[in-house]
Amino acid sequence: MEIKQLETRAKQIRSTILETIHQAGAGHIGGPLSAVDVLNYLYFKEMNIDSKDGRKENRDRFILSKGHSAIALYTVLAYRGFLPMEELTTFDALNSRLQGHPDMTLLPGLDMSTGSLGQGLSAGLGMALGAKAQNASFRTYCMIGDGESQEGQIWEAADVASKYGVDNLVCIVDNNRLQQFGWSDDQVTRNAPLEDPSDRWKAFGWHVISIDGHCYDSLDQAFKEARETKGKPTVIIANTIKGKGVSFMEGAYLWHSKVPTQEELQLALTELETEGMEG
Repeated sequence: MEIKQLETRAKQIRSTILETIHQAGAGHIGGPLSAVDVLNYLYFKEMNIDSKDGRKENRDRFILSKGHSAIALYTVLAYRGFLPMEELTTFDALNSRLQGHPDMTLLPGLDMSTGSLGQGLSAGLGMALGAKAQNASFRTYCMIGDGESQEGQIWEAADVASKYGVDNLVCIVDNNRLQQFGWSDDQVTRNAPLEDPSDRWKAFGWHVISIDGHCYDSLDQAFKEARETKGKPTVIIANTIKGKGVSFMEGAYLWHSKVPTQEELQLALTELETEGMEG
């Protein structure tokens, strides 16, 4: 898929996420919108997958460790053909396959049930080591959040991955630099995480690539470089904007998990539809 097509698809995905959250009356928005471009690139250009066989043995694996952003993954999976588009209307409903966090026992195309932050990279490491042991060619990709990177288990996995040189493992940090409650309000000021986490990952022995996580040319180059890197795992620091694509949601922590009103939804959809049309 060409970059222009990916950019068009990203707008459609963001619009569908917003419509789905509005219809469900619940769900996260800020983190899913920041993750869209990476997920879009992975599922439509990077990964070896088959929507007709979600359990294909030699498929590439993907783990959304920041599982609260599940609606972004479900929407991308629907556009990719893993589930009917109309099933998105069941998001977060009782007995739906599309719960607030991914459940691999319910939905084909999921490689791990996630939601407990910090655990996904360990599972990805296990998959990558398994591929090495079996001389299998599949690669494993794991997306984590920058807030999630504060979990100690992330760094235990990072240490072991470097020790065994798992060059078939790629970690993507959705580095939107804005957590659930922001950094300051009327009552408290919190310490923000590292502006650039590259040095920490380098210290753990990883090959580090830092990019604009919304630029498809940069994503293209980064994943190519990751495939060509041998002897060590790769981490892609995808610098993103929380709430990307909707001006009044961008960089606003209150949209971490908030349902848009009908008026807000229409404003957001109009903005996404007209993006890039000026001039």
